[in-house]
Amino acid sequence: MKQINKNLWKKIAYLSAGFGIFVAILLIINYVQYSKLDPVNAKLIENLVERLNEDPNNEALRQEIRTIDLLSRKAYFTSQWQIKMGGYLLLVAVIVFVIAMQILLSGKREVEYIEKDDVFFAQAKARRWVALGGLLIVCFAMLSAYLSHQQLENKFLTKIKNEDLNKDSIENNSVNSENNLASEEIMDSLETSSNVDSATANLTPFPTVKENAENYPTFRGIGGNGIVYKKNVPTSWNGASKQNILWKLKLPLLGYNSPIIWGDKLFLSGADESKREIYCIDRNTGKLLWRHQVKNINGSPASAPKVTADTGHAAPTLATDGRRVYAIFSNGDILATDMEGNRVWARNLGVLGNHYGHSSSLMLFQDKLIVQYDQKSEAKVMALNTLTGKTIWSTPRKVKISWASPIVVYTGKQSEIILAADPFIASYNPYTGKENWKIDCIFGEVGPSPAYADGIVFATNEYANLTAIKLGETPEILWQTDEYLSDVPSPIATKDYLFLVTSYGAVACYGAKDGKKLWEHEFPNGFYGSPVLVNNNIYLVDMKGNTHIFSASDKFKLIGTNALGENSTCTPAFADGRIYIRGKENLYCIGK
Repeated sequence: MKQINKNLWKKIAYLSAGFGIFVAILLIINYVQYSKLDPVNAKLIENLVERLNEDPNNEALRQEIRTIDLLSRKAYFTSQWQIKMGGYLLLVAVIVFVIAMQILLSGKREVEYIEKDDVFFAQAKARRWVALGGLLIVCFAMLSAYLSHQQLENKFLTKIKNEDLNKDSIENNSVNSENNLASEEIMDSLETSSNVDSATANLTPFPTVKENAENYPTFRGIGGNGIVYKKNVPTSWNGASKQNILWKLKLPLLGYNSPIIWGDKLFLSGADESKREIYCIDRNTGKLLWRHQVKNINGSPASAPKVTADTGHAAPTLATDGRRVYAIFSNGDILATDMEGNRVWARNLGVLGNHYGHSSSLMLFQDKLIVQYDQKSEAKVMALNTLTGKTIWSTPRKVKISWASPIVVYTGKQSEIILAADPFIASYNPYTGKENWKIDCIFGEVGPSPAYADGIVFATNEYANLTAIKLGETPEILWQTDEYLSDVPSPIATKDYLFLVTSYGAVACYGAKDGKKLWEHEFPNGFYGSPVLVNNNIYLVDMKGNTHIFSASDKFKLIGTNALGENSTCTPAFADGRIYIRGKENLYCIGK
């Protein structure tokens, strides 16, 4: 039998053990540092943004925010890489040490190759204690690496939550299970009105393509993709002087949803802790035609869930097919009325388990109402029958909470529902709910909805990345960048360009096919509303209520900036010759 080189393998064992312990200690120290420090400057950035809101013209402060934000993202990705690499190196060291020891101890345990002064290799008891101690250090180091990874991610991807929100989330989860049972019990006994609008009684079950094109049925237009085909849309107005302001209506209750339009009727919702309402407004005159109070729904919780002030109880935009109007609220109540405000059906989907409040807007596909319901206790996408409210299909999703909205697009061969939530972008068959594909490329508290153009899906989120996914038999990532990212506004795409809007006021244009940055521009105020493309111009409303209009091209060209005279965090709606913008308190109609 060939004699092993005992001295060589002893050296390898010593070196691998020493190296492993060194890496393990570094990982443990790393975890202790992350536990006590804020390595990503999250609180600093938040404070600077608050200062910028108070002084929006401070360019030096704006540049400081951009610099710190960029450095923080780089620090995050670098730290994540270092933690993962440290874990891999520790694992390699352990494997090498085990192999070396196996070789040294696998042969005959003859005294001839064990030196008397080599305590570690000569005494079994010493070997056991040293091995046990090393194993404990390694295990603790691996645990520290995992906790560091999670802790760093949490510091980047979650905003500061107070104790009340945490308590409310726990309470909502307990109520959620009870309401889910109640929802199942009322599935076959949904509240259906016998007073159906006679004007819609003889219509087809769902609108034609032409009908949809003539109206504005959902958030950001047909399919939610932000592409609108309307004529003679104004490019100049002023709220203070009332230039091109046709009418203004004070809304009864607060809401952050955007207007939708069918014919001469415009629909919105509003809510507070005790009331939930749907509004129908004559879009030509601004007259409130009717208001429907949402109450007496089986399974609805006795009290409203806690929400943050910037989300509220009526954040999701409604949907309409010209037959009925559909709305959802923060407490999980979802309902349909006819076009005259009479209830057709109503149900409760269960108390929504998230810490900001529900904001995913409703979407339509033929006779199906699409609901993205990515909550803490249960994530799923659903299709409800628009006539009865019954579930046609429901598909579970292994994702975290999402505040994004679904888009429905025709991708060349089929229609697809595309959703964004940590950790993936996914596509579903609107007829069956079956998953078509998914790509793991996004993380964090996802707010922006996806965008689509010419066979490419675009998705983004703050502290994650901007990703372009090329569709085909096997969808794949076409390009990625992390220079400009959004936490609220959704991107918009054409076959040539992708436009990315940030909440702190920066807008960037990328080549849709190659991801090359073509231009960037800083606006004075930040954005919560999303861009809409009309007549090759992009309309974008900032948080001060100013609508910036610029050309959808490879060079930045500002068409105009128009002041509403009131703050706004909503996305505008469009009709031929008209724009409708919801401010904090009023609804405005703009036209010539």
